[in-house]
Amino acid sequence: MTDLEQLKTDALTRIANAPDAAALEALRIEFLGKQGSISGLMKTLGKMSPEERQVQGPLLNGLRTQANDAIAARKEVLEEAELEARLATEGLDLSLPAPETPRGSVHPVSQVMDELAEIFADLGFSVATGPEIEDDWHNFTALNMAETHPARAMHDTFYFPDTDGEGRRMLLRTHTSPVQIRSMMKQGAPIRIIAPGRVYRSDSDATHTPMFHQVEGLVIDKDIHLGHLKWTLETFLKAFFEREDIVLRLRPSYFPFTEPSVEVDVGWQDVGGRRVLGGDGDAPGHGWMELLGSGMVNRRVIEFAGLDPEQWQGFAFGVGVDRLAMLKYGMDDLRAFFDGDRRWLDHYGFSPFDQPTLSAGVGAKA
Repeated sequence: MTDLEQLKTDALTRIANAPDAAALEALRIEFLGKQGSISGLMKTLGKMSPEERQVQGPLLNGLRTQANDAIAARKEVLEEAELEARLATEGLDLSLPAPETPRGSVHPVSQVMDELAEIFADLGFSVATGPEIEDDWHNFTALNMAETHPARAMHDTFYFPDTDGEGRRMLLRTHTSPVQIRSMMKQGAPIRIIAPGRVYRSDSDATHTPMFHQVEGLVIDKDIHLGHLKWTLETFLKAFFEREDIVLRLRPSYFPFTEPSVEVDVGWQDVGGRRVLGGDGDAPGHGWMELLGSGMVNRRVIEFAGLDPEQWQGFAFGVGVDRLAMLKYGMDDLRAFFDGDRRWLDHYGFSPFDQPTLSAGVGAKA
């Protein structure tokens, strides 16, 4: 008993006075290592009688626990002292350039989304969002799409096996037009919004992907006509492509949710073998490129949204965000947008500090 108390006193005193981490480790091995003195005493428990083991077991286990706790406490003290000493001697010269470290970049799609929001905010539009998992009423029916419309087909739309509480089929939205319906039903009129976001269609090639990004615009007010639509699109495209020579051509078309409907072509010219938007498409060496669809909102859509079409009129338009990025920044394959290739992002990515502004330029490139 006296020897055990002496060992305890000796071990705890020497551990508490250990001058550094190396000395503390040596003491740990001396007392608790495989050949350590406390470990040696623990091995004798197997040779004791049950009565002796019942007395000595708790004492030896307590000694081992106290030694372990003392080593951990002393180690913490020594590490804190070492850190304080290092902090007292080390310095950082803030005048030196920061070390070259990997940095993130803003994806071109995110950059273009910010550019669109900046431009349309200046035109008085607000940004509206909606669910990506939609029901077929908001995605199709409320947009005047008949049950037999090809867009409802399984080969175009990703349907879910379940329905909502009202028996409507659920799907991944095929456009951001449902946001227009939800916004009109919630806010009423007048309204002026853009609805950017992800949409989904069963298609994949160099210019189509199953998931892509789209922005749609909606204006509902009194006495709205096609002239307002053309001016809005022309102003937007001039600001986005940062050119004043953008020329538009409107062609009659058909969309269930607009009447009349127009396709919007933009003039382009060949610059070094690349089609660059700008100039009159009828001029020599120029041409026309179909860019987006638009038109006056169909009366039935206004009615579905709970508004009176005799009082309210409006226009809507939609364009692919990924395609806008491709045209503006010279990209030739839509699939690369979603590959996650670091080299592609390093080449096309934007600095997070380059926020689009109309004063500094919406397309500032790092």
